[in-house]
Amino acid sequence: MTAHLGRRIAKGAATTAVAALAVAALSASQAPGVTDTPQGRESAGSQASPDPSADDTATDPRYYTDLPPLDSPTDDSSGDEEESGAGIPATVLDAYKKAEAALREARPGCNLPWQLLAAIGHVESGHASGGRVTADGTTRSPILGPVLNGVGFARITDTDDGAYDGDEVHDRAVGPMQFIPSTWASWGQDGNGDGEKNPNNIYDAALAAGHYLCAGDRDLSVQQQLNAAILSYNHSQDYLNTVLTWLEYYRKGTHEVPDGTGSVPSHPSDPVTDASPTPTTPAPTSPAPTTPAPSTPGKGGSEPGTTPPSTGGSGGSGGSGGSGSPSPGPADPGTPGPSDPASPSPTPTDTVHHLENAGTGKLTATAGDTFAGKIVARAETEKGEAVAKVRVRFTITGDTDAVFAGGETVATVVTSAAGTATAPALKAGEKTGDFTVRATVVGRSVPALEFAATVTAPEADALVRTGDAELICAPGAEFAEQVEVRATYKGAAADGVAATATLVRSADDATENDKGPYFEGADGKAVRTLSGLRTDADGLLKLPKLHADDTAGTYLLRITTTGGATLTVELKVAEPAA
Repeated sequence: MTAHLGRRIAKGAATTAVAALAVAALSASQAPGVTDTPQGRESAGSQASPDPSADDTATDPRYYTDLPPLDSPTDDSSGDEEESGAGIPATVLDAYKKAEAALREARPGCNLPWQLLAAIGHVESGHASGGRVTADGTTRSPILGPVLNGVGFARITDTDDGAYDGDEVHDRAVGPMQFIPSTWASWGQDGNGDGEKNPNNIYDAALAAGHYLCAGDRDLSVQQQLNAAILSYNHSQDYLNTVLTWLEYYRKGTHEVPDGTGSVPSHPSDPVTDASPTPTTPAPTSPAPTTPAPSTPGKGGSEPGTTPPSTGGSGGSGGSGGSGSPSPGPADPGTPGPSDPASPSPTPTDTVHHLENAGTGKLTATAGDTFAGKIVARAETEKGEAVAKVRVRFTITGDTDAVFAGGETVATVVTSAAGTATAPALKAGEKTGDFTVRATVVGRSVPALEFAATVTAPEADALVRTGDAELICAPGAEFAEQVEVRATYKGAAADGVAATATLVRSADDATENDKGPYFEGADGKAVRTLSGLRTDADGLLKLPKLHADDTAGTYLLRITTTGGATLTVELKVAEPAA
């Protein structure tokens, strides 16, 4: 054990240099716009897409800088294997692979490799503290990062009332993938199917991290976009280098080890320097943010949906990069000032007093269509002055399947020089009704600004038959022709329009007839009203076959749609002419 320890300390001392060499080729292809500044991948004055890279507060300032061993990850002959992190605990490895499979189906264009989740999981928490998890993937003790109170780390005031991290004053990153509560609230997932979203469950956290990395329609098979995804987790070049090194290592192969026997890294990027831990949630005393004292209260380990993620959970102030966490800047609401870490310099975010509606009108769209209006919020000081370079998070809430462009329900946007943040285009789903888009300031507790939106059902204003053949059959027989109609709205095919077909008593009496033609139900009984019908993509609606009873005569079939389009079709029940 002594020899192993000495070897790891020596390796840790050279972390930055080795990491730089190990990923030189990989990093060379990084996009010119990708930096480790607080602005991350955004250029000055840009309007962000629904991309979490714009959300610096998703990360906390610490991660593990330990590098992989020089031997193959599948080589289990080395006695130092568990110390080096070559093996991945069985349940944790299963969670990474299940997350990859889920993302392959949900976001096939993302091309997320499970090895990326493993690389991030290693540098964030040492694979859940060496695999100290229960059978369902929940960590045996909550995993908390340092208190983000601006003393040595970023300053993020409480966003979850202590529900996830047990701290009602400041936030802390939570769980094996180190999500900050506010981020988990937006990105949390249920990866093990237990009906809960728990940031301290490796299945939930791994799937959430996968969705976060894939946001903004990224293709992680493209090196530039892969780099951008990792930097969105933690805006640090050294963090990027370290994760890429582990990614390449795991790509060469790996092996599983029993839960609880995995190694835990020993070199955090920066030691915990929390000078004012709360009485209820003491800061971890060990250098790693993986196993806080079990007396930590709060709901971090068991309460569903209580721990917002910090997709970059522990990333960087110091350690491997000297500054790891981004240097102070206007877009980072919680980074302490360079001269006096105990007295953080005010950031633009600190000056925001409220959000104002910046011209957003009535938000209405037909199901399946894109909303014509844009959602625009303006960050202002108490005096009504615009605040630029502030992150505004837009979140879709309510019983709706509406999404932003890219398929996300959350989008973070940086305010322009005019203080405005414009949300990505909003697309209506199939569910009709009202919902809300809530705008909040990332990293600051100010009243949310809510925008009401409504999705209406598709409509038709005209109906016509597609054929002109006479509809006639003998008593007790079946009509040879099926009734087919085309619905249009303002001259264009009206797709997805709800319709009802009823055999009525007369032109002036729309009540259901009790004799004459009928549709046949599943039980073989006569049905004279069909509801829940819907036109296809071309606006066409073809009704089931009609049957006739033994009552001869002329009857009417009336078809109506949402929007008021109506068509009455004549049916005849008579013996054919001699």
